Amino acid sequence: MPRSLNTLMTDLIDYAGLFPPAKVSMPAAVEAYNRARIGEHEWMLGRFVCPVSRLEEFGRAAAPLLPGTNASSGYRPMGDAAGPWRLTVLMDGDDRESDLAEIEGFNDHHAEPDNGLAKIDMCEIKVAEVGEIDDWLDDIPEDVYPFFEFPIGPDGSATDCRGFVAALSGNAAAAKVRTGGITANAFPLPDELAAFLHACAATDVPFKATAGLHHAVRGPHRLTYEKDAPTAPMHGFLNLFIAAAICRAMRPDRAVTIAILSGEEPADFKFSADVLAWREHLLAVTDVARVREAFALSFGSCSFDEPIEELKAMGLL
Repeated sequence: MPRSLNTLMTDLIDYAGLFPPAKVSMPAAVEAYNRARIGEHEWMLGRFVCPVSRLEEFGRAAAPLLPGTNASSGYRPMGDAAGPWRLTVLMDGDDRESDLAEIEGFNDHHAEPDNGLAKIDMCEIKVAEVGEIDDWLDDIPEDVYPFFEFPIGPDGSATDCRGFVAALSGNAAAAKVRTGGITANAFPLPDELAAFLHACAATDVPFKATAGLHHAVRGPHRLTYEKDAPTAPMHGFLNLFIAAAICRAMRPDRAVTIAILSGEEPADFKFSADVLAWREHLLAVTDVARVREAFALSFGSCSFDEPIEELKAMGLL
């Protein structure tokens, strides 16, 4: 496997199996995450995504699998799998104070090996108004890193994202962009995503993405797993994260970013030990590493296997 691909994909995929279109049960989700943690491609795996309202359910389902003493189950993970499970939680309750108390209680409980080791170190918050960001930042504990999801759009549109991004600049916080869903209108256009990436790059605001990124390269795909599901153009995770890396490291014209996001030819994506490329646009692996560490952080996917199978089909794994 090329080193540049390894650098791009390390810790990139947050597992969101609880959410559509997969929407599996909690027991199935924790089992899938555990398999990924001990599997061949665990180096691509990031955090388990869970609504704060389902943390108690998570604790019950994951108890036999969490690292730690786990005397009742006799389960003893080894190696990297012995570390705490990392979680990012969606703040889906109506009471901010109660949600934050849930996180604190969860972390206190699962800091003890006898209770199974797990740690919530990120949270995801949906906001509709710029002013909500400061309100949340005043309350979120320092050991939980927040991502804020907000509407995006091209410059000058009613949903121009620049005000939200500006509110995050200089704070220990990041943006979250929704890149799809189970209906065609849930997918932002390439120019809208480009506007978001350029706004974040200009202000040094990191981001993660969520939804609609099961596929490596942009193209028409079924929106759900039903056989008669409608199809629509879906963004590719290679398109998005290579566009983000080139945008942050090389500061290209917006047209270049839009072109990368719109590209549907797998052959346009190249990986070697020292560089990755989309067509003639080359990026050194050292720049990729810096971008992944501090700018283009991760994406949530309801499948961990599907992105891997796509990379295998391209001959990259």
